[in-house]
Amino acid sequence: MSTTFDSMDSLLFSLSRAFCTPFAVFVQIQGCVICLLLALGWLMAAYVRNREVKRIKNSMKAGNSLAFLYQDINELEHSRQAKLPRVSVVMPLKGYGEHNLHNWRSQITSLYGGPLEFLFVFESTEDPAYHAVSRLLSMHQDHVEAKVVIAGLATTCSQKIHNQLIGVEKMHKDTKYVLFLDDDVSLHPGTIGALTAEMEKNPEIFIQTGYPLDLPSGTLGSYCIYEYHMPCSMGFATGGTTFFLWGGCMMMHADDFRQDRYGVASGLRDGGYSDDMTLAALAGAHKRLITSPPVAVFPHPLATDLSFGRYWNYLRKQTFVLESYISKVNWIMNKALFAVHCYLSWGFVAPYIMAVIHITTALRIYIKGYSQFDDTTFASSGMSLVILLAICTFIELLSMWNLTRREVTLCNLLSPEAPRLTLAPYNWGLIFVAMLVDNFLYPISAFRSHFSQSINWSGIRYHLRNGKVFKIERRNDMVPAKTDLGGKHLYGKKGASQKASFLSSLGRNLAHWRQPKKFDV
Repeated sequence: MSTTFDSMDSLLFSLSRAFCTPFAVFVQIQGCVICLLLALGWLMAAYVRNREVKRIKNSMKAGNSLAFLYQDINELEHSRQAKLPRVSVVMPLKGYGEHNLHNWRSQITSLYGGPLEFLFVFESTEDPAYHAVSRLLSMHQDHVEAKVVIAGLATTCSQKIHNQLIGVEKMHKDTKYVLFLDDDVSLHPGTIGALTAEMEKNPEIFIQTGYPLDLPSGTLGSYCIYEYHMPCSMGFATGGTTFFLWGGCMMMHADDFRQDRYGVASGLRDGGYSDDMTLAALAGAHKRLITSPPVAVFPHPLATDLSFGRYWNYLRKQTFVLESYISKVNWIMNKALFAVHCYLSWGFVAPYIMAVIHITTALRIYIKGYSQFDDTTFASSGMSLVILLAICTFIELLSMWNLTRREVTLCNLLSPEAPRLTLAPYNWGLIFVAMLVDNFLYPISAFRSHFSQSINWSGIRYHLRNGKVFKIERRNDMVPAKTDLGGKHLYGKKGASQKASFLSSLGRNLAHWRQPKKFDV
């Protein structure tokens, strides 16, 4: 037994010594730099969010109790509200889950004062959410302009894009702006007004977007998704121009679709897989402006039963979007993003693997005694690197916590009637584990997507050729029990079991949520 331990110690010390060579030290310091760069990005994002928090609070102190809607209370005058442009909200829906009712209610009870219509677009009436949405709209029919649209099956693009384009075809002829929303988005009362105001202020804006604030449910899978989204969130917290685009919230000029400017409609219809990646590529190719206002951050509750397997499926879909492209330049940019993301992901994880070796080596030397080894100076060098990594990790987690805190505060201010969000449920130990797991798995998922060229998205398998959808398969055996993030039932009568809770929830919650669409101040 002693010989076995001695052999293991010899291997362990050899590894620790190898991890103190110049190249290994570079890898570990590189990991520390990645941590600090993430911390800096989150710090800057937190500054933008906090600036908006201060603006709202100062406006409220000055007497504007409706600062969560407009900075200038005079904007709520009826004469100004009557001049607001018409907006059509297009929501491609599929499946029914635990958070859908709350999200739909937050969307249709928007306090936008101008003409506003909602189009709920389904693949078919067999969708479990179809009857739930119909009931909700029937109870709001006197207060909300909304309709249900049946899009049918997609044949040339993803089902989501197909639903979006059918929704655009059915929107009102006088619509000036179209807002695409995912059904997992919980809107603030003033979101549509804020997005529209920016579009009116700067007609050069091509797309306005936002980003979700994930609310983990406590499972490792939910924390992995939160951690995956957090690095991206800094790209949306610019308070203005950005290169990033999130398909869950996109406001665009309706005429861009009517006239197919820049190929937005045809680019999506002809083999489009990802709505946001396709539109972002078109914006880059035609040098069009994408902006993300500081108030465009949305609570995104994750399913309470979100398993690790469902997280993996979600990650696969996220990496698969890099395989779709609309041009050679877009292909090059996607491959560059693929390579950089994979390099940084494993560059982030590698120092922690080395740190485990250094710590284990130091413990074995301490247990067995220094005098038994001729050269143990490498152990102190290794522990110095471990301490440096620990400090950088703490700074990174602190910055992530700070940004999350600012966004929670901002969401609470923007939705004063909604249940209060809090940081209490966040488990920062699990978040650290999720950082390692997610960054380790990302390159594996990316390479698998690259070589497979096909993906199962909500029970539909899409095959890509030259970056575009060329084949769509639908089989009953491909339908998952639930969707990845929202835990939504997709087909059959599974949504029927929700009927009782749906009606009782409506009775309790809609009674006190009666807000007029226009204001006379």
